Amino acid sequence: MANRVYQVWKGSNKFILGGRLIFGPDARSLLITLLLITVPVIIFCAFVARHLRHKFSSYNAGYAILVAAVLFTIYVLVLLFLTSARDPGIIPRSSHPPEDEIRFESSVSVDIGGRQTPSLQFPRTKEVIVNGLPVRVKYCDTCMLYRPPRCSHCSICNNCVEHFDHHCPWVGQCIGLRNYRYFFMFVSSSTLLCMYVFAMSAFYIKILMDQYESTVWKAMKESPASVILMAYCFVALWFVGGLTGFHLYLIGTNQTTYENFRYRADNRINVFNRGCGNNFLEVFCTEVKPSRNNFRAVVQEEVPRPQVLPQLPRAAADDLGAHPPRSKVEDDLDIGEDLLKISQRRNIDEISEDIRGRGSNGVSLNAPETDPALESDHQPPTIRSDNRHSSWGRRSSSWEIATEAFANSNVTESRSYAASKEALQ
Repeated sequence: MANRVYQVWKGSNKFILGGRLIFGPDARSLLITLLLITVPVIIFCAFVARHLRHKFSSYNAGYAILVAAVLFTIYVLVLLFLTSARDPGIIPRSSHPPEDEIRFESSVSVDIGGRQTPSLQFPRTKEVIVNGLPVRVKYCDTCMLYRPPRCSHCSICNNCVEHFDHHCPWVGQCIGLRNYRYFFMFVSSSTLLCMYVFAMSAFYIKILMDQYESTVWKAMKESPASVILMAYCFVALWFVGGLTGFHLYLIGTNQTTYENFRYRADNRINVFNRGCGNNFLEVFCTEVKPSRNNFRAVVQEEVPRPQVLPQLPRAAADDLGAHPPRSKVEDDLDIGEDLLKISQRRNIDEISEDIRGRGSNGVSLNAPETDPALESDHQPPTIRSDNRHSSWGRRSSSWEIATEAFANSNVTESRSYAASKEALQ
């Protein structure tokens, strides 16, 4: 059975329902976020909103407080689901580097054997034009592609995400082009929910004070759940409220969290800023782009592509033509010939030392006149190779010294000894 894309996905994402939902690798943090939202609302409905049902002039008007709390909580959870369970804008990986960007350096590098080969170079960055201004984009070694403008590689999800903002651990997903709108709506709605629970809890404390004509402390003792909810919402407001204000600033200036923190000190011109009004329209009123990935598609086996190298510089091509590549068998044969020459030189040196040792036993040390005939007979021992093989499959005893070499060396030794004896006489 053929695999589907989500089954062989190289990123760190987690898929459920057969690849229909995609989460980040830290999707378990969603459980903590769910508890932080639902538990306070349940306490509010059970200990605060329930007592407010009949506290208004219209007898059943208080049910609206309870219903509003439940519906608003469901709305926040739906936004959380839309943020964390969808593709944030992942750019599909390439199976090979872009061939049109590969080039050879003009200078050549020298190998160990003395041969020169051109060094392969790959540009790490290149410039693209955005709104009439150049923007530098980087090459991603993991995804083997040039990242589009405002794209970054998330080290947690191990994916290149378009319009990357940040990786949010509270939603367990990257925030990018396709889910930033839902992320902002989730954060701002959570802020409003905290304000609603805080206001209704304080309102219930006020009702208890009027009912019992007591101080605020006695009213707080009557409803400790209201006090706990007010304290919890006050702390949460500093987090979600501050985050809402920060992203309102980012939307108005058309920045991402990543760009704001990384390029804050560069004072560079923001080429993406289209004005405050247009920036808000771009985030909230444009259609969400479809995903570039079909995680349920069947994986197609890639046909091996022929390796096409770019045209070499003329100097490098001439150098390669002057020094064609050598096969391993030729190199092995050259090494064998070198070994033979070394062995021949060693045998000749041993024979000459033996002759000098015998000649030193005489009385006179005068060097005899050499016979040209003897010089012609003094040939180096010949070596015969029966089988010449490369180092891959060389058989034992394949290099043998011919018997003529031993015979030739004996004749040379006897003639040299006779000449030295005649000289002594």
